[in-house]
Amino acid sequence: MFALVDCNNFYVSCERIFRPDLNGKPVVVLSNNDGCVISRSNEAKALGLPMGAPIFEYRELFKKHKITYFSANFSLYGDISRRIMNILAEFCPDLEVYSVDEAFLDFSKILLHDSYKDLGIKIKEYVYRCTGVPVSIGFAPTKSLAKIANRIAKKYPAQTQGVHVMDTDEKRIKALKWIEVEDIWGIGRQYSKKLKAMGVFNGADFIQLPDGWVRAKMSVVGLRLKKELMGESCLKLEEVKDKKNISIGRSFEKELFDLDSLKERIAAFASMSTAKLRKQHSVCGIVLVYMHSNFYKKDTTPFYRQMVIKLPFKTNSTIEIVKYCKFAIEKIYHPEYGIKKAGVVLSDIIPDKVIDLNLFEQRKAEHDALMQTVDRINDKMGTFTVHLASHNKSLKYKTLQQHLSPRYTTRWEDILKIKLK
Repeated sequence: MFALVDCNNFYVSCERIFRPDLNGKPVVVLSNNDGCVISRSNEAKALGLPMGAPIFEYRELFKKHKITYFSANFSLYGDISRRIMNILAEFCPDLEVYSVDEAFLDFSKILLHDSYKDLGIKIKEYVYRCTGVPVSIGFAPTKSLAKIANRIAKKYPAQTQGVHVMDTDEKRIKALKWIEVEDIWGIGRQYSKKLKAMGVFNGADFIQLPDGWVRAKMSVVGLRLKKELMGESCLKLEEVKDKKNISIGRSFEKELFDLDSLKERIAAFASMSTAKLRKQHSVCGIVLVYMHSNFYKKDTTPFYRQMVIKLPFKTNSTIEIVKYCKFAIEKIYHPEYGIKKAGVVLSDIIPDKVIDLNLFEQRKAEHDALMQTVDRINDKMGTFTVHLASHNKSLKYKTLQQHLSPRYTTRWEDILKIKLK
């Protein structure tokens, strides 16, 4: 039996941990640069506020209903997520962290003394007691069915107590008749359009399709999904894998026209990328640098440029990668266009123990020792305590975040203070 644990309105729930006065009130969290809504409380959903809503289009709604909104505080959300995943691992060591607010648990090797319903309620209450974040839990024989069970638990909290167990064929068929085809995990928008055109509107319709047709039109992945929905487990838990590409990019608070400002930001993105690269003990062989203008600005010609550089040797040295990124930005820069977003992508990533050295140019061993020292200092003293002079570390926070909450759990200066009388 698999369980999918999903945090309810996760970003909003994290904000409410330290602002209990907002419980029961409409609250949303905004994207980078406070552009659009990326998380909504149930109260905000009830007001008709859609996901992805641009804030400038809904200012009157915000004002009329006194909707509280926060800038995205990813440091806080990441730390709360880590705590929740550690708690879930106490109940089941076979765990797959699916996203920042979701995890699959495999109970097939665990001897249970409680029913799955009782276990789910116990997990739900313990997570809330330890973190203040509400979760919904779905149990089912397969991961795909667990996704649907979780959706039911979240949709009908009063009837399910936030925990739904799909442990019979009767419950499985009922759930498949209920779930619309576009809401099934693994069926995207394009497939759902084709399926609806054929009269396939829900999960029960989908599993009636012939295996040959599903395989021919949706590949082996679609056939695997069909078997999962029929109760045959085909998807096992996946281990956390190293990233094949590492990308850091940001939209700027205003358009940038001067080269020096762009180089400072690219140096910051390259530094963040290489820090992630070293954290997973990898090196890269290709660097891509891109930038573009504001595509939503009227009466201007859109501008997009990128440059791909194949490095002479694979490396994870911030010094080397920043050097090539600055070279790239100099080549693609155009002074007539204001740049709204830029970024760095590292690819051709392999483990740092497997390095094919170039006959004429080689990775600098002294950089390895230097980067290890820099990482140790930054891990102990804080991110980018030590950094390249070309990397203005304050630029990391230069995205527009006018409604940012304190980083209560990751920064000493922001720890909650309690006054005793």
